[in-house]
Amino acid sequence: MTSTGIRLHAPAPGWSVTADVVVVGSGVAGLTAALRCDAAGLRTVVVTKARLDDGSTRWAQGGIAAALGEGDTPEQHLDDTLVAGAGLCDEDAVRILVTEGPDAVRRLIETGAHFDESEEGGLELTREGGHHRRRIAHAGGDATGAEISRALVEAVRARGLRTVENALVLDLLTDADGRTAGVTLHVMGEGQHDGVGAVHAPAVVLATGGMGQVFSATTNPSVSTGDGVALALRAGAEVSDLEFVQFHPTVLFLGADAEGQQPLVSEAVRGEGAHLVDAGGVRFMVGQHEQAELAPRDIVAKGIMRRMQEQDAEHMYLDARHFGSHMWEHRFPTILAACRAHGIDPVTQPVPVAPAAHYASGGVRTDSRGRTTVPGLYACGEVACTGVHGANRLASNSLLEGLVYAERIAADIVGGHQENSLHARVPAPVAHPEKPAHPLLAPEARFAIQRIMTDGAGVLRSAASLETAAERIQQLHTDARDALDVNGKTAEPGVDTWEATNLLCVARVLVAAARLREETRGCHWREDKGERDDTNWRRHIVVRLNPDRTLAVHTTDTPDFPPTQQSRPQEQ
Repeated sequence: MTSTGIRLHAPAPGWSVTADVVVVGSGVAGLTAALRCDAAGLRTVVVTKARLDDGSTRWAQGGIAAALGEGDTPEQHLDDTLVAGAGLCDEDAVRILVTEGPDAVRRLIETGAHFDESEEGGLELTREGGHHRRRIAHAGGDATGAEISRALVEAVRARGLRTVENALVLDLLTDADGRTAGVTLHVMGEGQHDGVGAVHAPAVVLATGGMGQVFSATTNPSVSTGDGVALALRAGAEVSDLEFVQFHPTVLFLGADAEGQQPLVSEAVRGEGAHLVDAGGVRFMVGQHEQAELAPRDIVAKGIMRRMQEQDAEHMYLDARHFGSHMWEHRFPTILAACRAHGIDPVTQPVPVAPAAHYASGGVRTDSRGRTTVPGLYACGEVACTGVHGANRLASNSLLEGLVYAERIAADIVGGHQENSLHARVPAPVAHPEKPAHPLLAPEARFAIQRIMTDGAGVLRSAASLETAAERIQQLHTDARDALDVNGKTAEPGVDTWEATNLLCVARVLVAAARLREETRGCHWREDKGERDDTNWRRHIVVRLNPDRTLAVHTTDTPDFPPTQQSRPQEQ
């Protein structure tokens, strides 16, 4: 692996702290990894972009999937995951997920997470799209993520872990041999607009969540700007499967011009028997798939979009009036409150819904221990591409993936620390470059990127729409590059310009991969290439950033990822 030498335009760090491991992100993946590392005696620092409990995890409504119910088995969970992944799951990665998942959930319960229980006292399990059994554990009816976040945050605070909140991580630090040496970060609200510091550590865990803000309408919080993927690309890491962005089928429709984070209407509502209907009350998913409304998410999203096209409609409806007020109030109180806040009462009227960007199935490529192609850099959760999700994530597998692979990462870091004294030594990072190596975009570019991506690379894609998106994205990139290269000018460093620049970085990769994949598979829907093509495209698209800021794109030979070719110091 060769570093690109590219870093964001930012001041040199003015302060620093030292640790054995720095975890970037405070969702289920980040906090689980941090707690395991801290429990093993490693000096652990958690850096998070907002508050500890402000990540994507707390927005998860449905639950966490694991073979915990009577009659269910990891093998059945594996089968459902492989079907949803549309031929692109790495089966070994999925097997790790489903076999280690049940015990990982039990350890989460031991940490303090309280899941809803049945009258008999066991876990109350529900069913969601793509699952053939009830295997979704939930909390507070539809507030599972909030409960998991609460439990993990309390555990972190109880252990006294060092945390840096309201901090945007900028770039990876590396030593003279290209190994991870920590991160640079900007702490917001410290009295200085660009107060940059550094955490020096031989191991960095990226758990920064998704990149939903690259689209105009998303279920992701405002902090989900692809920072982890962009950082990894600048560091020379490989990313994969970024074209597979899952659009959740049932997001509360707030109007055609609605932008930013939109309220999610959990898949669990359909799992409990709600129906998708058009304006005439017709259940249009019946006959399209054997599971009707409970088909995998890509199929349901496509079904909704097709019906919208046929009827020239802006949205469809989710009808759960037959639930009655008691079920709405006790099983789905969060969704009920969100609907009523927007003037819709699901107890008495159908809920208008439309697909919106929800989850990135791709991300920074890792192996089965969460190791990326950059030595010392790990990734887990939505920012990572472990091979588990393939072309389409199975509902409620995301929290489980974050949990399972975070534990594996912690075990690898702890093992390396214990086995080799070199791993315990904090490497000296190479000097901060005197000249900025990456131009920054003006803050308003964020909205331009979102409109471009929604129009050209959203739920429905084609060669023409993607070509237009690529040209417009490239123009933004070229303008910023030329401004820096020709006259040395770039936008003022700050959170809004760094975020816009990160969004442009991930948008370029997403569009490049989507243009290359000339087929329809999973949540990548090409109108002009409507069939799945296993002969040519049952493989992954892998992208790196070159030192000259161009993209290096190649495909794997099989659905399984090749090794990351990363090893611990003693293994070399």
